[in-house]
Amino acid sequence: MVQDAEYAFPDVQDTEFRRVLVVDDSLVQRRILTLMLERWGFDVIAAEDAERGLALCDGFQPDFIISDWMMPGMSGLDFCTAFRAAPRDSYGYFILLTSKSDKAAVASGLESGADDFLTKPVNGDELRARINAGARILSMERELKAKNRVIADTLSQLQTIHASIDKDLQQARVLQQSLMPLRQATFGQNRVSVLLRSCGHVGGDLAGMFGADSGDFGLFSLDVSGHGITSAMMTAHVAGYLSAEYPGENLALTRQGEELVFLPPHRVAARLNARVAGQQGVTEYLTLAYVHVCPSTGIARFVQAGHPPPLLLRRNGDAAFIGTGGLPVGLIKDATFEDHAIQLAPGDRLLLYSDGFTEARMPDQTMLEEDGLLRLVQSLPPDKTGPDFLDALYDALSVAAQGTDDFADDISAALLEYSGA
Repeated sequence: MVQDAEYAFPDVQDTEFRRVLVVDDSLVQRRILTLMLERWGFDVIAAEDAERGLALCDGFQPDFIISDWMMPGMSGLDFCTAFRAAPRDSYGYFILLTSKSDKAAVASGLESGADDFLTKPVNGDELRARINAGARILSMERELKAKNRVIADTLSQLQTIHASIDKDLQQARVLQQSLMPLRQATFGQNRVSVLLRSCGHVGGDLAGMFGADSGDFGLFSLDVSGHGITSAMMTAHVAGYLSAEYPGENLALTRQGEELVFLPPHRVAARLNARVAGQQGVTEYLTLAYVHVCPSTGIARFVQAGHPPPLLLRRNGDAAFIGTGGLPVGLIKDATFEDHAIQLAPGDRLLLYSDGFTEARMPDQTMLEEDGLLRLVQSLPPDKTGPDFLDALYDALSVAAQGTDDFADDISAALLEYSGA
């Protein structure tokens, strides 16, 4: 029997969860529950057994199911298990009516998918309280599904945007590679080769070379702070200041009469620093190693502006890191820079490189550092020259890092192979 409440419950006009399925083999029990629920404003259908109730679920899609536990044929427990296994667009709150009170029975019901229990005889106050609790859960489930739909729609839009950005970045990568149209260039008998490997679609590293009619030439390696699109845009901007295609706009060259001649390296760094530091709202800076080579004398003058020290590889096998550091370009507006000079002999090589080499992480999480870079260079076969030398050096770095090429920083280098005038 159902013990009805003696006070009036509020109606359910303000809730969207109104459909109730009552399943009980007792006609009297079904009738009492149905009348009570309808008086509270619910839409109710009833079934005399679990098989019929399960069939009604397809079309009726109840928000609440109130089912007797003990019934002929399929029990309420089996009905609950079958109900949970059936596909639904929304959650259904399942209440089992039972005279069982032991914990093992309750645990069995919960494992079968029941949400709540009511002990016979059913008290109307308790029934309504359980339904109200179920309505809150259904409301939260509905709200969560709505938010998930918003998230799914937003994710779809983001994926579309990401695909568009990815396509643009692929094109940006091609454009950035065009800043280094040549992997190598010869200046008389001397050769300069470059390497650029970005850790993302685009990066902040650049290496290059350019020459003048006098036969002198320059090579550089630079690294803009940060990563990604902002650094790449700065790199593209700076590349125009050291252009080989438009020597008249190159900050390293100045016109004397009809000729373009090289400025001292410290002047080049100072001119570049004035351009970069003078840009409003730009916080990026760059490190630079720039070398001016005079083939007729073999003198190489260079400036090191916060960049890793160049590696001088003598023909006789001697090797040394050269330079004394210096401030990065664009960090301080009135920064000054210092020139260094070395005497090259035929067969000597000079390697400029970014910190993507020396700061690469090894398997033990230490950095490669300068000593490690020198070991990699000295491990390369002697027949590796030009771009092949740089590619082999990059491959050796990948092996040292246990076969990965997924480095955290961009990697670039410029290699001078000096053969004399």
